Amino acid sequence: MTDDIPKGARPVRQPQGYTFWVIGDERARLRDAYHTFLRLRWSTSIALIAAGFFFVNLVFALAYYVVGGVEGMHRSFFDALVFSVQTLGTIGYGVMYPKTHGAQIVMIIESITSIVVIALATGLVFTKFARATARVAFSPTAVITQHDGKRTLMFRVGNLRSNTIVEAQLHVTAAMTHKMPEGGTFYKMHDLKLVRDRMSGMRRGWAVMHVIDETSPLHDLTAEDLAARELELDISLIGLDDVMMQTVHANHVYRDDEIKVGHRFVDTMRSLPNGDMVLDLRNFNLTTPE
Repeated sequence: MTDDIPKGARPVRQPQGYTFWVIGDERARLRDAYHTFLRLRWSTSIALIAAGFFFVNLVFALAYYVVGGVEGMHRSFFDALVFSVQTLGTIGYGVMYPKTHGAQIVMIIESITSIVVIALATGLVFTKFARATARVAFSPTAVITQHDGKRTLMFRVGNLRSNTIVEAQLHVTAAMTHKMPEGGTFYKMHDLKLVRDRMSGMRRGWAVMHVIDETSPLHDLTAEDLAARELELDISLIGLDDVMMQTVHANHVYRDDEIKVGHRFVDTMRSLPNGDMVLDLRNFNLTTPE
């Protein structure tokens, strides 16, 4: 940690690549564990569930090893672990079984625990599996270009699934530093008016446009001004998945260094001599100078 970062600051890694340091934030890790689990990758989630089952089996294996009284267990911790796995998984081969009161009590406790653990794991996996998510692609850069004779901010949004996002609505907020008349700097947010902020059915692509006129907070700002004022565009898209019939959403952020002034997007549509149309998605992310 460098000298510029206060002691006790908590790092929060942002999707855009930089780190946001938070001071004085009270974390409720146990209360937020459910939401944290749902945000994890599937591989990490499965690994956590497996690690939880293994830990519970280790605890009860230790109890069987200490108490003893299991027929067929030759005072081996591995045998105790195998018997715990059989009990927790309700396998019951019959080779090993509890024959003393102490072992039977541990078995009863583990059986009750297994019901709770399996129910929790099943609920978590089902909730994560059933959660509706959108697969939406945002162009890696936004551009400020001349479009239809007007200076326009543009970026592209694409639906990566074969479904339709019904009544897709998009909202763009521009956040910039603002010098206060009384002194100091304030991080001010502006809602950008879009040429079209909704689409009845988003199946493929969407070219999102904001006309930079006299009413726009970006009016007369150069690329150097955007960097000096630390511009960030916060994008929010929400709609209804026509397959799952659930609301889906997607978010993206463009920083000032991801906005190209004086560039335009390469066309993705072109016509053939016979009248057919070609949609070239390889050009979705490409830009070119004006």
